[in-house]
This record gives sequence, C-alpha cells and structure tokens, in this order.
Amino acid sequence: MGAMMSAPTIAQDELETTVAADVVSQYIWRGQDLGHVSLQPTLGIGYKGLSLSAWGSVGLTDSQDTKELDLTLAYTVGGFNIGITDYWTNAGLDPENRYFKYDAHGTNHVFEANVGYDFGLASVQWFTNFAGNDGVNNDGKRAYSSYMEVAVPFRLAKVEWEATAGAVPYATDYYGTDGFAVTNLSLKATKDIKVTDSFSIPIFGQVVANPCSQKAYLVFGFTLQP
Repeated sequence: MGAMMSAPTIAQDELETTVAADVVSQYIWRGQDLGHVSLQPTLGIGYKGLSLSAWGSVGLTDSQDTKELDLTLAYTVGGFNIGITDYWTNAGLDPENRYFKYDAHGTNHVFEANVGYDFGLASVQWFTNFAGNDGVNNDGKRAYSSYMEVAVPFRLAKVEWEATAGAVPYATDYYGTDGFAVTNLSLKATKDIKVTDSFSIPIFGQVVANPCSQKAYLVFGFTLQP
C-alpha cells in the first residue's frame, strides 16, 4: 500500500485551491513498487499555512494496480511542518475494499503522522503510522511503522533537481525490513516545457534505488495544472 508521493503541503497567505494531476510511468513510493502507468490527481485547499488535500492514484494499463485515495491535514509555519494522513488503498484487511470501514482489525485505512523541517538547503521528515492497517515487527506486534527522509534540492543546467535519501529505522513488514534499512535513494530532475506564453507542462525523470530490496527504477512523468 502506500500513498505515495505524499500529498503536497499547501501553505498560502490567501485562500487558494489546487487542482492538478500527475501521469507517471511507474508508481514508486518510498522505494516500493506499487504499480505501472498511473494517473495521480490532487485537489487541495490552503489558508495561512493550514491545508487540506486529497491525493489519489489509479492504474491506466493494469486493472490490478493499486487504487488509492489519501486525505492529508497539514500545517506549516516557517520551515516547520506537521501533518496527519489517512491512506486508503484497495489492498488491505477488508476483502470488499469498503472505504467507510474503519474497524481496527478489518480496515484498509492506514493513519500516519509526520513532522519535519525545511532548512532551505535541505529538508528532513519523519513519518509514523499510529492506527489502522499497519505492519508488524519481528515479534508479530504492531510496528508503528516509521520512515525518515532527507531531501536536498538544487539547480543544475537550468533544471530543478532533488536528491533524496530515506530509511526505515526498525523492523516492520509494512516496508519489508528486519531492522534499520535504507529503502529509498533517488535523484529527480524537473523541467518546465513551455506550451504557450501562459501555459507550461512540468516534466520529470527520476532514478530510484532501494538498497534493502535490491531493486532500482527509472520513472518518467508530467504534471497537468491550470
């Protein structure tokens, strides 16, 4: 499961709505392969650092790919941010994949809290599952699965880049780890392609490696946003 590329935080001084969609060649989240070609829409509203956003994903070439709907409530002030995300996918404890089933032992929802800080030159984030269909640790108990990430943005050759390193701090089958493990090393490049004087399409390429699972991926995508 996964919500994958977390829903973006919206922090505005005025009330503002975001409507956008990504199309990606593969659905890769925190170093995990969650599907093939996918459409991933975003709808959000933000005001003075407080935001509420919905993010989804549906496979375009394989009907068995992950279907997902995530809701994120977040707050940003300065470089500091906190948030709570409700992830729902069609892969979980409920064979009927009911969205409004929240039973602790039969839901497809996972609830995650995050906290982070953007220092400008780099940002750090910590994520922990606190309820729902979380994984278990090596003793078979709820793992409170966690993930930590450092991202460094930079500009090179008129292209926006971001290098990311992410790790799982302790054992959980949610991320497929037996202890501390580096699960996400990625390098992403984004460039705007001008269509008209007032409209451009950001395209991006991303190399992702998961040292823990010994997997690597090359992802291409573009964003549509009015």
